[in-house]
Amino acid sequence: MQQKFITVLIPMRKIVTSIFVLFAAMVVHAAVITVTVSDTRYQTITGFGAACCDGAMCPFGNDTQPVKLLYGPTSKIGLNIMRMEISPNFIGDIVVPEWNNWDSPYDWKGSLPSAKIVKQRGGIVFGTPWSPPGDYKTNGTAQGGNSDDQGRKRGELRQDCYEKFFPWLNTFLEYMKKNGVNVDAVSIQNEPDWWVDYSGCLYTPQQQLNLVKNYAHMLDREKYNGVRLISAEPLGFDPSYSNLLLRDEVARDQIDIIAGHLYGHPPLGNMKSAATLAAKYGKEVWMTEHSVTDNIDRLPNWHEQLIFAEELNECMLAGCTGYIYWYMRAHWAFVGTGETKYNPGNTKNALLPRAYVMSHFSKHVTGSTRLGTTSSVTTGTNSAFETSAYIKGDSLIVMAIDTTKYAHDLKIKLPFKVKSGTHLLSTANNSLLKESQIDISEPMDEIMVALPARSLNTYIFIIDQGSAAIKDITPTEQSIAKTYYDMGGRRLNQPRGLCIERGANGSSRKVYIDN
Repeated sequence: MQQKFITVLIPMRKIVTSIFVLFAAMVVHAAVITVTVSDTRYQTITGFGAACCDGAMCPFGNDTQPVKLLYGPTSKIGLNIMRMEISPNFIGDIVVPEWNNWDSPYDWKGSLPSAKIVKQRGGIVFGTPWSPPGDYKTNGTAQGGNSDDQGRKRGELRQDCYEKFFPWLNTFLEYMKKNGVNVDAVSIQNEPDWWVDYSGCLYTPQQQLNLVKNYAHMLDREKYNGVRLISAEPLGFDPSYSNLLLRDEVARDQIDIIAGHLYGHPPLGNMKSAATLAAKYGKEVWMTEHSVTDNIDRLPNWHEQLIFAEELNECMLAGCTGYIYWYMRAHWAFVGTGETKYNPGNTKNALLPRAYVMSHFSKHVTGSTRLGTTSSVTTGTNSAFETSAYIKGDSLIVMAIDTTKYAHDLKIKLPFKVKSGTHLLSTANNSLLKESQIDISEPMDEIMVALPARSLNTYIFIIDQGSAAIKDITPTEQSIAKTYYDMGGRRLNQPRGLCIERGANGSSRKVYIDN
């Protein structure tokens, strides 16, 4: 009786509130998220990678264990793009310089061992200058100039040395070729808008335009296997750098890839803006450097790993065709360093959780074409749920990221009927990559699957051939510029044999080219 009396005395407002909270919690648990995938096609994804630079691989790339773990279609992670530094000098005798001694040359052989392995495994290698040779610059040094010992002299490429810039890049390409590495692309500059006290060089958008428009023809593409030219890579993917190049017809013909970094600017902002104009002219868009949790004093937690997954996903939604992380080896990256202050869990040359997060994209999205998606949950930066979808050959791939603490049901509506499916799952409390089969008894285009709490999911469906696995190219599309990729998703400058042919509108098909 006493207990009943106490219950009666609880204010009605609190009783109603408690019932509402309980009901809301039940609704969250029982909620169904619906993702609808269309056959609207966007960019084809060239791949994913990381940097092999001083600091991550010290001394440079001589320790090849990270690339052996990360690169190639048979590796657990499946990276296929490697970024390396083009050091600011001609070939010297000192492999590793004193970082603060700007008169000591360091040469280009440091990254050769890792670059060779990446190329042997079918990957892409590209080089980025942090600075051209100091003799070419206004401050006379490779240093950016933002330091007292340089008198705060802005380090820019001297106008009378513009004609030397691309011949200097040719010497780098020649050295790498003679040593067994055909470099696939070279960039204009790392972060041309960031005034630094380490190796750096400043360019305004107009200065970059002048350099490319008037001198990029000096890059010897014919001699160096059709090497492609990447735009300068601004710190926050400032679209003014790429837009100025693309709006100039002469410069536009010289640039193959638009690039930038994400520091301070999420993918669906500046990067999406730059990618919009790039797509109009059929240019690739690469995110060439970022680290979501750079230099933290601990190992990243699982929520931070999911934030990284969201960044990858948002880059794809923004129009990205290539995503290259910062250091491949760091306690906040893909491969452990062995530093005791970050242990346990930071074993040297062991794969870290972030590598398995990357593998959802690098192993499966590489070579695919992104499809349009809509969902019953708003997607975008900082949302609790994100999704994207892709087609590759006879596979439909749906990515789903849920950062909430509740499990959901996920209803997926597909543009074709599928006959089988696989679920790849990464969670904090489960294995980093668990694989299970999706029960599909007969071909269907609407499937209900599990969406665990705080999880990264890849659902791979095999298209029933009766529902047109690959869209045919119509006669009106034959005149549109086409790009070609091998069956592993790597773009081909000279297609031969069995390839994937992609039209400018995103349509794709398998073709055999006999040269």
